[in-house]
Amino acid sequence: MLENYFPVLVFILVGLAIGVVMLALGLVLGRIMGHARADSEKQSPYECGFEAFEDARMKFDVRYYLVAILFIIFDLEIAFLFPWAVALEKIGMAGFWAMMIFLAVLVVGFIYEWRKGALEWE
Repeated sequence: MLENYFPVLVFILVGLAIGVVMLALGLVLGRIMGHARADSEKQSPYECGFEAFEDARMKFDVRYYLVAILFIIFDLEIAFLFPWAVALEKIGMAGFWAMMIFLAVLVVGFIYEWRKGALEWE
């Protein structure tokens, strides 16, 4: 019975080993190459486009949220379409129409993003 779990154990050990090797390699290469080239531009915040510790009431561009909504729209669509396509024969017409309603909601969100100009790059 235990020999059935051996491939799972090997998979977990290989995954952990690869993870540890990648972390160690990043740490070593970061120390060798990173500190010599670090400047104020590399140390600046970049994820949301504004300084992290400024006034909490400051205004910033709404396009940040539009891009996040756009990511959620496409991410959810892909995450739900693959299992739906595999199980379509088993779930029948009820599953088909449920997915059509879901896709219609996503299309409405996509049209909103399009009309707000989130797909236009400056």
